[in-house]
Amino acid sequence: MQLVVLACLAAVAVAAPQNFARYYNRPDYRHIAILRDEREDRGDGNFRYEFETENGIHVNAVGTPGSKGQSNIQGFFRFPLDNGPIAEVSYVADEYGYRPQSPLIPTPHPLPAHAIEQIRVAEEQRRRGIIFK
Repeated sequence: MQLVVLACLAAVAVAAPQNFARYYNRPDYRHIAILRDEREDRGDGNFRYEFETENGIHVNAVGTPGSKGQSNIQGFFRFPLDNGPIAEVSYVADEYGYRPQSPLIPTPHPLPAHAIEQIRVAEEQRRRGIIFK
């Protein structure tokens, strides 16, 4: 058993530097400085954090205890897109789920007028008790 553990440790020791070197020796890799990193945890379920990097990433979140045991979190994150502009997503996460908002999130096309009219007629027929089979 000791031999197996020793062999596993030796395998990890030999493999780790290769993976580390492969990642950090890439031509496109560069260290990104953290400009700001602020964290606060009050220990009662209330927290906040914010950090910002030199390449334009900015994250902010505030959390409070939720009514059903969850954490309610409200925040945003920003990051630069490859073509230049900054993407921003604001969000709320609570007992109703994760709800992001951003102009970058695709939305469905609006329904055409005739479809809206068909839905209205169907709702009116349901109210009158008309059922189609």
